[in-house]
Amino acid sequence: MTVIAMTREMATRGSEVAAGLAEQLGLTIIHHELVEHDIAKRTGMAGSEVHRLLEGEASLLARWTTDRRRLSRYTAQEILELAAKGNALIRGWGAPYLLRSVQHVVCVRICAPMAFREKVLMDRLELRDANLARREIERNDAAHNGTMQKLFGIDWADPALYSIVLNTARVPIRDCVDHIVRLSESPAFQETAQSRGELADQLLLARVRSVMDKRFGATSRQHGFDAHVEGGKVTLTGATTDEKLIVEVVRLLQGIEGVERVESKISHIAFAPHGPSDP
Repeated sequence: MTVIAMTREMATRGSEVAAGLAEQLGLTIIHHELVEHDIAKRTGMAGSEVHRLLEGEASLLARWTTDRRRLSRYTAQEILELAAKGNALIRGWGAPYLLRSVQHVVCVRICAPMAFREKVLMDRLELRDANLARREIERNDAAHNGTMQKLFGIDWADPALYSIVLNTARVPIRDCVDHIVRLSESPAFQETAQSRGELADQLLLARVRSVMDKRFGATSRQHGFDAHVEGGKVTLTGATTDEKLIVEVVRLLQGIEGVERVESKISHIAFAPHGPSDP
């Protein structure tokens, strides 16, 4: 069940690498429209609004009023849902960061020097002004990196996030495809029971956090509710004075797909009202 998570800089011919991989490995390329549509459904936001936020094009007011924590969690859940289906090449949206700990996922970055990218963009758009091409590339890079920093606190150019980084100015497209294919077929990136379990636990944790955010919102954060998932078992942590709330949280999570057992370690803090002072 091959899964490739790819980040590509603008005008690096990364889309050609993705197309070559999809053809050779029989993968479905996950385009941004599908991811943004599903995130919009989960958040209740308009698809165009999600697109502008993820592309770094949202207005200042939209950035201020958007719950970044919730958007980050719904984005993570959508990426993990797609990865769990397998046979996919997921481009962007922090996919390499979110899937970096899943052993069978190949995390790829496609990059190139600015001069190469300027020429690619000028040829593609029939531009004559290299400065115009450079400004558009720099704007796009800043927007994407800014979005990844806000959602996940990462620098998308950090090579430590990736299994392989390829410079298309030096490595031909066909060779890029071959390198990634060989990596995906190597023993180190074969799916195992352990790697499937890692992905399943991450997905389940994303589902749990999304459901808790949707149902309890600020209340969940107020009580410090969080969860740990291992082998389908969900362990809840936090503290509250409302004993009924603990029961409600447990019952809610028991209905989530993939949850086998819920254990509450939420502390119940007894509230002792102040009485009259002793003489």
